[in-house]
Amino acid sequence: MKNKPENIWDERFITILLDSLADGVFALDEVGKIISWNKSMERITGYTAEEALGKKCSILNFSRCFQNDCPGNTEECEIYRVGSAEAKECLLIHKDGYTVPVLKNAGGVTNENGSVIGVVETITDFTELKNVQLKVEEVTQRLGEMYKFDNIIGRSRPMQQVFSSIRAAAASDASVLIQGESGTGKELVSGAIHYNGERSVRPLVTVNCSALSESLLESELFGHVKGAFTGALRDRIGRFEEADGGTVFLDEISEISPMIQMKLLRVLQEREVERVGESRKRKIDIRIISATQHDLFGLVRQRRFREDLYYRLKVFPIQIPPLRQRKEDIPLLVDQFIEYQNEKTQKRIKRISEMALRILMDYPWPGNVRELENAIEHAFVLCTTDEIDLFDLPVEIRQIEYGTQPTTSQEFSGCSPPLKDQLTREKLIQLLHECLWNKAEAARRIGVSRTAVWKYMNKWEIPLKRPD
Repeated sequence: MKNKPENIWDERFITILLDSLADGVFALDEVGKIISWNKSMERITGYTAEEALGKKCSILNFSRCFQNDCPGNTEECEIYRVGSAEAKECLLIHKDGYTVPVLKNAGGVTNENGSVIGVVETITDFTELKNVQLKVEEVTQRLGEMYKFDNIIGRSRPMQQVFSSIRAAAASDASVLIQGESGTGKELVSGAIHYNGERSVRPLVTVNCSALSESLLESELFGHVKGAFTGALRDRIGRFEEADGGTVFLDEISEISPMIQMKLLRVLQEREVERVGESRKRKIDIRIISATQHDLFGLVRQRRFREDLYYRLKVFPIQIPPLRQRKEDIPLLVDQFIEYQNEKTQKRIKRISEMALRILMDYPWPGNVRELENAIEHAFVLCTTDEIDLFDLPVEIRQIEYGTQPTTSQEFSGCSPPLKDQLTREKLIQLLHECLWNKAEAARRIGVSRTAVWKYMNKWEIPLKRPD
């Protein structure tokens, strides 16, 4: 029978144990000098045991000690005074000069009298964890870029197609016709095209064609010379000349008169302009981006818009979908508007409630993104907590009626519809069961909006989803 060692935990075993640990471990004596230094400490810090032994831990230049600043002696060190300390995340300086993120922990070694005679510290290398965090942040940023083009936000398929069209248009110099309902962001699209193209260093000049009369619009676009008409007291450069080398965005292009249509066609064909009251032709280098909320081709068929101009303008058409056709973008837009309003108002609203968001998702949004932005701004005026609730939203959004008006006919199955002034919790639960928990159907039978049904359910603590 082989003889067993008298003490299995002799110095050799302890050394092997410490060197097998992934974390760095070192020990200090009663005066703060290093007396033990395992292999992981060599790997993490770059200092060999021979270089570290006999030195103080200050050679590592920790960015943060257990009492924030590393003291000069053991009498002031928290570990030596108290015997323990909470773990701290900090940085140490590697022998080669670069920083290493670590988690630092320590405990005091006491004698029979309770006095601290040494310290054992452990160092966990956070380098890999920090790299993973950076990769997560990078992926998050890329996802944000996927759903955002300049100030245009959307992850829906229709908006991804718009983003693709913007990139294609930005890489070209062709005339672009942007079509979409009011409030969909046509001006944002024009800006994205211009500022992501080769003309981005030159001006983007915007003209609202519906805001000016024919004579004023002509002067605005083409400019005029002194004395061209009453009030023309000096020469004035037009928007086309002002944008030379850049882009002119003509908003509401469908509103221009036949005379302006004819002159615009000449600009597109000849790339030259004549100021009002002058016969001199001036060469210009511009790109035309136009936009309308109307069916421009329908106006062509009605002979209210020149067909030749229409085809000149729509070399590359972009159709922006209304918000009701891309409702999956609403949560993204809401978050963006909350962030913007927080900066603007100095409030600290964090989120929107589930019920309020459901209302926004069900609303048809005739005013599109602009109306949604106004709704969030309205909510910021009323909200007094860190969460936008249902009753912070504009009343026309909260009280929208869903479906048909109430009826007394027996077109619905089940018992006759209860009157809303006789509604109780039990009757509402029964009706929800009959309607298979379809709240819109229940609202039609009661004769109220679905919002009202949600209010009743919230008031009476009825689950929003059908119980199993």
